[in-house]
Amino acid sequence: MRVRVATATITAFFGLGAAILATPHAGAAGGDRPVVVSHRGASGYAPENTLAAIDKAAAMGVGWVENDVQRTRDGQLVVIHDATLDRTTDVKRLFPQRSPWRVKDFTAREIARLDAGSWFGRRFAGARVPTLWQYMRRVAHNHQSLVLEIKNPQLYPGIERQTLDLLGRQGWLDRGHLRDRLLVQSFSAASVRKVHALRPAIRTAYLGTPKVTELKAYARFADQVNSEYTKLSAPYVSEVHALRGPHGQPVKVFAWIVNRADDARRLTGFGVDGLITNVPDVVRTAVTAP
Repeated sequence: MRVRVATATITAFFGLGAAILATPHAGAAGGDRPVVVSHRGASGYAPENTLAAIDKAAAMGVGWVENDVQRTRDGQLVVIHDATLDRTTDVKRLFPQRSPWRVKDFTAREIARLDAGSWFGRRFAGARVPTLWQYMRRVAHNHQSLVLEIKNPQLYPGIERQTLDLLGRQGWLDRGHLRDRLLVQSFSAASVRKVHALRPAIRTAYLGTPKVTELKAYARFADQVNSEYTKLSAPYVSEVHALRGPHGQPVKVFAWIVNRADDARRLTGFGVDGLITNVPDVVRTAVTAP
C-alpha cells in the first residue's frame, strides 16, 4: 500500500478527497511512500474508535481509518477494541455490579449509555461507543476508507457473516469499495479465511508475523500480512512481496503501531506498503518530507 510523492502533495492541497487515492492495494514501486492509516481513528488526538476520532482523521486529510468490531449480548455490532468496557468507558460507575464488564454481556442499549470520551479528556465527555452501522455512515459521510478488524472472533460465532451482511446493506461491498476502499483483517487466521470464503472479492489481511516458511499458506487467503513494526525487517518484507495473494497481486505489508518519525522512515526503507498510527500527521510528514 503506497502513495506516490505527487499524491501526497495533492492531498496537502485538496485534503481528504485526494487522500482516498492512497489505497492499500497500490503498487510497491521504487520511489513510492507507504499510505498512512489512522489507528482506531486519529486516536492520539481523540478517544479511540469514536466518531470524534475518525472526524479528526478526516480533518487532517487522512483518508484511511482502522477500527475494531465486536458484538453485544443482543447481537448488535459495536466499534470497540477491548473485550471489556472498563478501560475506555464509565461502565464501572453506571453498572458497578456487572464485573468483568465484557462487551458480550451488555446490550447495545446499555452500551449506548456509556461515556466513551471522558477518559481521554473533558472536551470529549459524552462521546459514545458507536455501533458499526453508525460508524460506517460517518466513514461514508467523510469519504474515508476503512481497515476493519474483526476482534476476538472466538467470542462471537458467526461475526464474519454478520459483519459482511451489514457492510453489504451499507453499500460497502460494491465493486468500487472492494477495489480500493475496504480491507478486512483479524489476528485469527481462521476468521480471515472465513471472510475470504464468504466473499472472495474482499481484500483481507492477517494480523501477525508468520514464519517465512508459512507465508505461502497465508497468501492463499490473505492479500496482506500486517505486522507489529518491531518484528519487521527489509528481508522479511521482500519475502512477503515475492508472493502473490488471492487476487493475483503481490502480498502487501502494513506495520503497526508506528508513532515515531524515525521508525516511520526506517520502515519506509524496508519497503512496507502501509503505516498504521495513532498520530497520522507525524507519520505522514515523516514519510513525505523531502
